[in-house]
Amino acid sequence: MTLPANSQQKKSDADAGIEVTDDFERFIQRNDVFSRAMWDDSLQSPKTNAFFASYRMEATPRRGDGFSQKDFALRNAAWLISDVVSDRSAKDGRREGFQAPIAADTPVASERLDVTDPSAMATEVKHIAKFFGADLCGVTNYDERWLYESRVDTRDMSDATNNLPQGLTSVIVMGHQMEEDLVATYPSALAGAATGREYSHEATIVMQVAAYIRNLGYEAVASMNDTALVIPYAIKAGLGEYARNQLVITPEFGPRLRFSKIFTNIPLAHDAAKPLGVRAFCDICTACADACPVKALPYGSPTDIQPNISAIKGVRKWTSDAEKCFGFWASLASDCAICMRVCPFNRDFTKWRHRLWLKLALSPLRNIALRLAKKHGARKKPSDWWRSP
Repeated sequence: MTLPANSQQKKSDADAGIEVTDDFERFIQRNDVFSRAMWDDSLQSPKTNAFFASYRMEATPRRGDGFSQKDFALRNAAWLISDVVSDRSAKDGRREGFQAPIAADTPVASERLDVTDPSAMATEVKHIAKFFGADLCGVTNYDERWLYESRVDTRDMSDATNNLPQGLTSVIVMGHQMEEDLVATYPSALAGAATGREYSHEATIVMQVAAYIRNLGYEAVASMNDTALVIPYAIKAGLGEYARNQLVITPEFGPRLRFSKIFTNIPLAHDAAKPLGVRAFCDICTACADACPVKALPYGSPTDIQPNISAIKGVRKWTSDAEKCFGFWASLASDCAICMRVCPFNRDFTKWRHRLWLKLALSPLRNIALRLAKKHGARKKPSDWWRSP
C-alpha cells in the first residue's frame, strides 16, 4: 500500500532527515529477515533453526571467550521476561512484542480524565515513563506510513491483519539503555545479555506506561518490535538521528539503546526532530562498515536501493544487507552488534572528555573528532566482564 506524503509530512520528514520517494510502500513484516528465516527456503537452514533454539534451552556452548555455558545462561536469563510476554498468545499466532502488539491487561477506564493542556500531559507521561525505568522518552504524531502493511501469524508465518484502534493521534517512544560494558564484548553470547535485558525491561515498562494511560480513559497500545518501524518515530520524537550503522544516535547514550512505543489517543504535545549533525559525521566515517565481518553495511551516500525484500521500499537512507547480517548471527548462534560497539558515538557521555568529543563530532571540526576516534571501540574480553566487580 502506497501512502503519498502531504506537504506537512514532507516538511516534517525534511526536519527529521527522512527522505521518502514517490515509490514508497509500507513494509510487510513477513519480509523482515527474522520472519523470513521461518518461511523462506533461501534463508532458513539448520544454522538459523539452531540460532532461534539456542535462546531457550538448546544453546551449544563452545570454546572461545564469551561462548561458555555461563555466557549463554546469562543471555537467555536476560531474555526471560520478554519471552514470557511474547509466548503467552503463541497458540493464537500472536508473538506479542515482536509480531503482534502486546495485549492489554488493563481495560480502558470508563471515566476519562479531562486533558486541557496537552503540553503538560506530555511532560507528565515522560515523567511516568522515567519513573517506570525508561531512559529516554519523546512524543510524535501517529504517522500511518510506518505501520506494517501486515503483521505475521506465527502459526504458519502467513500475513495477518495489522489492526489498531481508530482515532489514534500520538506515538510515545521510549529508549532503554544497553549496558556499555557488555556491548564492548560484542560479538559474544555474553553481549547478547545486554540486548535481552533491555527487551525484558522495555516489555515491563511499555506495559506499565500503557496501563497508566488506559486507567486515565484513553487507548494505549503497547508495542516493541511489532506493529510499526520504530526508528522513524524515534527520530521524529526528537530522541536522536539516523546513522550509517542503521541505529539512532542519541546525545545521551549514542547508539546503545533499544526502543519501545505506545500508540495512543490521549491529547499530547508533540516533540520536534532535533538534527544533531550525526549525518554529517557519518558522511566522513565508515567505522561500522569497515568493521562488519560480512560487509553488510553500506559505504557511500544514502540511497533508495533495496539489497533484498527485507528493506523498505521508497526511503532514501543507509540500508544494510539484512541477509548477510543475519547469516553472521546464525553462524555465531547469537546476535552481533559490532557496528554498535565500534561506533565513535558509543561513549559514556557522563564523562567530560566524551562530552567534549561529542561537541567536536557535531561541529565543523568533525574531522578532528574522527581522527581522535581512530582506535575507538576495541573489543573487550568477555572473561574480563565476569571478573569485574
